Amino acid sequence: MAILDSKGRLFGKINLLDLGAGLVTLLVIFVISSSLLSSLGVAQVGEKIVPIEVDLVVRGLNVRDPEQLFNNGLKKGGKTNVIIRNQPYGEIEIKSIQQLPRTVNVFQPDGTVKELADPKTNNFSTDLILTLEGKAQRTESGLVLGSSKVKIGMPFELEGFNYNFNATVIDIRFEK
Repeated sequence: MAILDSKGRLFGKINLLDLGAGLVTLLVIFVISSSLLSSLGVAQVGEKIVPIEVDLVVRGLNVRDPEQLFNNGLKKGGKTNVIIRNQPYGEIEIKSIQQLPRTVNVFQPDGTVKELADPKTNNFSTDLILTLEGKAQRTESGLVLGSSKVKIGMPFELEGFNYNFNATVIDIRFEK
């Protein structure tokens, strides 16, 4: 039995053109799926998934009653939705939340400055420090949450049941 017959079939069963078309189709499927997986943030060879903690500062959040936020999910052990550079990341756990006291600078007669508690009662502005924890890819150029790099100074948008506000990254800790 010949390897190729007169009709161009391999071993009399498989047409060479059909075999070539099938191999090209498999190659296209492989390339598309690998590029799709890399764009979804699946770890690449040489990248390591590490636990991280991200500290965020919220300045001047206008809210009448901050306790209302804390009672509806913005609390230690809760979860919040994170949007980084207009790219939704998903839910991430809140490790801690700290409400900063409102203060004013008061100049003293001797020229020094003292920081004292703000006496205003109608101030509906609050400052917070939040610590979020999750898992990120560690690459040569930094840490990546989802498909966005995380760097100090970046804005995060936090969204929950009754809130949507921006915060700024002030610290990142990760396992080396």
